[in-house]
Amino acid sequence: MTHTRGWDLAGTALRLVLGGVLLVAGALKVTNLDASVLAVRAYELLPWDAAGLVGRALPVLEILVGLLLIVGLFTRSAALAAGLLMLAFVVGIASAWARGLAIDCGCFGGGGTIEPAKTAYPWELARDVALLVAAGWLAWRPRTAYALDGRWT
Repeated sequence: MTHTRGWDLAGTALRLVLGGVLLVAGALKVTNLDASVLAVRAYELLPWDAAGLVGRALPVLEILVGLLLIVGLFTRSAALAAGLLMLAFVVGIASAWARGLAIDCGCFGGGGTIEPAKTAYPWELARDVALLVAAGWLAWRPRTAYALDGRWT
């Protein structure tokens, strides 16, 4: 295996993991948009109506970006979108933790106030920072094996 091929395969693994996480997160939320809205509102970062809009749009965006990453289409753009989502999630969770809120992150459905959430914040942040790094890698080096990018040009 050549050095370049190894990087392409590593990128493929990152693309599939990041895309899979987003697809699953969005799919679990899209079936219960009320809970998604509740989760966004629990962060107390957005005005009420804006949080409702974000709570309804976020699952659809996660599914779309996840699918693009999984098939490897518009990989750089999808990775940039995923990176922005991960950055927003990191800021939201860190903000909730810093303000002493005890909320379910709503990352994979659910949401609202739950006391054990405070112990989950470090793990949620670590996960989202790792996914942010994966998104950064894919934005920097979008060429991956088994991707649709470039197949039609």
